[in-house]
Amino acid sequence: MNTWEFYSKILIPALNQGLWLSLLIIVPSAGLGIVIGVLAGAGRAAGPNWLKGLLDLYVSIFRGTPLVVQLTMWYYGLPSVSRFLGSLMAPLGLPDFTWKFLVFSPYVASVVAFTLCSGAYQSEYIRGAILSMKKGQFQAAKSLGFTNSQTFWYITAPVAIRRALHGCGNEIIYLIKYSSLALLVTIQELTGKSSALASYYFRPLECYLLTALYYLALVSLATFLLSWLEKKLHVPGLGQAKSL
Repeated sequence: MNTWEFYSKILIPALNQGLWLSLLIIVPSAGLGIVIGVLAGAGRAAGPNWLKGLLDLYVSIFRGTPLVVQLTMWYYGLPSVSRFLGSLMAPLGLPDFTWKFLVFSPYVASVVAFTLCSGAYQSEYIRGAILSMKKGQFQAAKSLGFTNSQTFWYITAPVAIRRALHGCGNEIIYLIKYSSLALLVTIQELTGKSSALASYYFRPLECYLLTALYYLALVSLATFLLSWLEKKLHVPGLGQAKSL
C-alpha cells in the first residue's frame, strides 16, 4: 500500500472518526467546566466561610493532582469502591446493584474527570476577576437599591466573566489537548485511533504527524473563536481586548 492510499483510505477516515469522538468529549467538558468555574469562583470570592472552605478543598484537590490520576481513578478506581461498599452492605440484605452507580463508562468517566479538573482551574480565573473589581461598583449598586443577588447577576458576573474570558479561553485550549488522555480509559478518540494505526501498520511518523495537525487545527479554530468572542464582549474601560 502506497502512502497516498494509506492516508486517503485508512488514516484520514479513522482520524475523522476519532475527531468526532474527541469533540463529544471536549464540548460538554468545556461547557460544564465553565458553569462549575463560575459557580465555584463566585462562591470562593463572596460566599460564606463554610462554602469557601469546601470550594477551596475542591480546587486544591483537582489542581493539585495530575489529571491522568484523576481520570484513572474515575474509571478504574470507583469500581473497587463500589465492590467494597457492596460487600459492606450485603449483610444488610440490600441488592447487589445498590452501588453500581459508581461504575462509569469510559466516556462518562472522561467527561466527569475533564469537567471537574477544568472547573477547578476556571474558578481561579473567575475568583480573581471578581476580587479585582473595585468596591465602588458594589457601593453604587447598593445606593441604587440592588440586593446582593441582583448585584452579582447584573453587575459582578458580567464584568467578571469579561475580565476572566482570556484565562478561561486558555483553559479551553488546554482541554482540547488534555482530551488525548481519554486513550488511557480505552476511548478511541484522535490519539487512540492514531496510536492503534501506528502500532498496526508500523507507520508512527505519518500517524502521529497527521494527528498533531488535527489538534493544531482544533486549537487554531478555538483560538479564533475565543478571540472573536473576547472582542465582541469587550467594553471600553474594562481593559484591552487581547488575542489568545
